[in-house]
Amino acid sequence: MTLFMTKLFAILTHHDRRFLALLVAISVVISLIEMVGVGAILPFLTLASDFSKIHTLSYTDFLYRFFHFTHESHFVVAIGVVLLLFYLVRALLNLGYFYLLAKFSKGRYHLLAYRLFENYLGMDYRSFVNKNSADLSKAIINEAQNMTTLFSSLLLTFSEIFVVIFIYAIMIYLNWKITLLLSIILITNAILLTMTVSKAIQKAGISREEHQKKFFEIIQSSLGNFKLMKLRSNTQSILDQFANASSGYAHANIRNETLAHLPRLFLEALGFGIVLFIVIYIVYKYQTDISQTLPMISVFILGLYRLMPSANRILHGYNTILFYKSSLDIIHNDLMYDVENLHDTPIVFNHSITLDHVYFEYDENKPILDTISLMIFKGDRVALIGESGSGKSTLIDIIIGLYRPKKGKISIDGLPLNDNNIQAWRSKIGYIPQSIYLFEGSVAQNVAFGKAIEEEQLKEVLRQANILAFLESHHEGIYTQVGEGGIKLSGGQRQRIAIARALYGDPEILVLDEATSALDSETEAKIMEEIYTLCADKTLIVIAHRLSTIEGCDKVYRLQEGKLYV
Repeated sequence: MTLFMTKLFAILTHHDRRFLALLVAISVVISLIEMVGVGAILPFLTLASDFSKIHTLSYTDFLYRFFHFTHESHFVVAIGVVLLLFYLVRALLNLGYFYLLAKFSKGRYHLLAYRLFENYLGMDYRSFVNKNSADLSKAIINEAQNMTTLFSSLLLTFSEIFVVIFIYAIMIYLNWKITLLLSIILITNAILLTMTVSKAIQKAGISREEHQKKFFEIIQSSLGNFKLMKLRSNTQSILDQFANASSGYAHANIRNETLAHLPRLFLEALGFGIVLFIVIYIVYKYQTDISQTLPMISVFILGLYRLMPSANRILHGYNTILFYKSSLDIIHNDLMYDVENLHDTPIVFNHSITLDHVYFEYDENKPILDTISLMIFKGDRVALIGESGSGKSTLIDIIIGLYRPKKGKISIDGLPLNDNNIQAWRSKIGYIPQSIYLFEGSVAQNVAFGKAIEEEQLKEVLRQANILAFLESHHEGIYTQVGEGGIKLSGGQRQRIAIARALYGDPEILVLDEATSALDSETEAKIMEEIYTLCADKTLIVIAHRLSTIEGCDKVYRLQEGKLYV
């Protein structure tokens, strides 16, 4: 439990903790009101059953005389009306408290989802590529939502604990022997329930998380490869995998929902049994009817009536926390990721990019790049060639500032590239990857990609990429919808939009990471010719497999076994 609370407080902000402390304080006040609500019944029933008690009890006699009552019945009616108003106010206060509980618990979803998304975007590139995007989506969509349920259950559990404590105080004051016996019975049964039902619910929670993870992975991989899946006609095997994950997730929730009702049903039966036991105990001990002890029995019945739901909610809250505990573990771990603390101190590129004995490895003692030294001058057209896996893309990622060398350094005009200036450096780079991802939206949105849309500049880069005329004559110009993944466009058209995206903002360096490898030779030759024309005033770095792609380059370097050769 200590570790659980440590993780919980770690993901809460300072404001959240203060809000939580306020809710705990309010819950104490609400619990005191609940205690008064239960305790006030006994004096009222005593007065209502025997008017003479009004004058034998000092505080009721004082009230009777202070308000100048002349009839005992009027006094009892007045006390009843006051109690009625008290219970109405109590109900409103409880409603306000439940609103604050909901505001805190449900309001955390937005904050947790935002912080998770912010953390994921702030990851360094190497950490991101080691993560599964389905897991990231699941954490933002589901695990953050589950945390709101966990928060709600935790707060309600705390609130009900205070209620139980104060009601117990009244019952101990009335008859400590009966209350002690009740306590032993309730605690014994609570331990029994937590050792059986709670453990089963915790296992169901682990099963839920595992099957839900698989559930997201199958959906993402299937929809992301829809064309290939249709061509291979293997939908049944995918459906079988989906059915297994989906049914496993459903069964985990079914077990949780079913077991969650068991404590309530058990405690209700126990509560009725305890009431009967009290009556039997009094009749047996005093060998008389219960008329003399009816007010006290009424308070015990009322106390149990309020106590049993509280005990049930405490157990239910505890079980809910166990069921969603894995959500806390996931969110805590993902929020603890170190994010890049980068700055955009201006950096000038007027002369050269210098790599000085750069060494890089993914796995220890398995170098991908081994003491690479390279100088790229402003305006150069540089090609990198080599076998797949030789480290070309890794070298590019180091040049553009996504990876950091394990050893050696990279400098721009003699100024080392570091956390202070790396954002400014990245802003000078236009990047065209091998795999082009266009999100569902307009051409304008895809080209701007989060930047402000300036129509004239946007049309200019589309014109440079030689696709604006096509869009305006056959579609809706820059507002043409591309479909998810750019499915409404051909491969060449997607490539041209990617070129326009890279050119938007007028970068000083253009990087092509096997950007045309998926195109046919004729289309590739045409696009590369256009790129060379466009980059007359830019530095161009090209990774390619086909030698025809790099015919316009001034310098060609080959990567082989981690070494760079001219």
